[in-house]
Amino acid sequence: MLEFNKNFSPEYGEITQVSPLIRRLVAPNPSPFTFHGTGTYIVGIEKVVIIDPGPAIASHIHGLEKFLETLEISHILVTHNHVDHSPAAHPLKLATGAEIYAFDTGDQADVDNHAEEGRDQNFAPDHILHDGDVIEGDGWTLDVVHTPGHLSNHLCFGLREERALFTGDHVMGWSTSVVSQPDGDMKDYLASLEKLLDRDDKTYYPTHGAPIENPKPFVKALIAHRHDRERQILEAIKAGNTNIPQMVTAIYSDIPTYLHPAAASSVLSHLIHMADNGQVTCEGSMDKDGVFTVF
Repeated sequence: MLEFNKNFSPEYGEITQVSPLIRRLVAPNPSPFTFHGTGTYIVGIEKVVIIDPGPAIASHIHGLEKFLETLEISHILVTHNHVDHSPAAHPLKLATGAEIYAFDTGDQADVDNHAEEGRDQNFAPDHILHDGDVIEGDGWTLDVVHTPGHLSNHLCFGLREERALFTGDHVMGWSTSVVSQPDGDMKDYLASLEKLLDRDDKTYYPTHGAPIENPKPFVKALIAHRHDRERQILEAIKAGNTNIPQMVTAIYSDIPTYLHPAAASSVLSHLIHMADNGQVTCEGSMDKDGVFTVF
């Protein structure tokens, strides 16, 4: 059973100590896709690394810069380049001299579908990270875990000293992740969830919302939820809802209509995955105008 935790009320502008090696500053950018805002993590004691510097909000960037005046920052890490995660990286680099590390962003042309937070088209890391890389600093060690699905360039970072995983938008305790075409991929997303089950993390720190303790049962529930969603899609098609708008109306009757574009994008990702698995076929284009049947 998938149960969400929405018990999270950050104080904007305040640095919060969340563990011996981890502090967090939440940006004032609440939305249906960011919950109460983007959580920027500061890892280490005096020589630190920043994970997900956040959006281009002056008060948030200024708060980070003021706090870091007495510290040495060695790395700026970015889980992925949505506009609520990466735009503050460059001004933070200019202020501190630390360089930016992320997965290869690839070709970013025409990748936004406006169903969620858009891509930071200007983002360009100084260093490209790969799955299995290790980043070390003063008293901390981070493993790089490539977790495509939400975006193809999504990374998680595992803090060995605390068996903690910074999960970005891959796993969040308050909501499921949006998996949007064309860059999001449901097959990759499910494989990336399975990949986390092979790890021994005891706490997840998503970029949005509260930490997730004992995360493996939650990850298993996320996987089961996605399989159940595909069962619902098959039932909707059998009931005569053969295009995506009809499926969204039938399946997502309990959510506000302004979230239906994101739901439609998620359904499309599921349908592409289901077509690859031989569960459905599509007449016409594989998009909202396509007519789907159960194979």
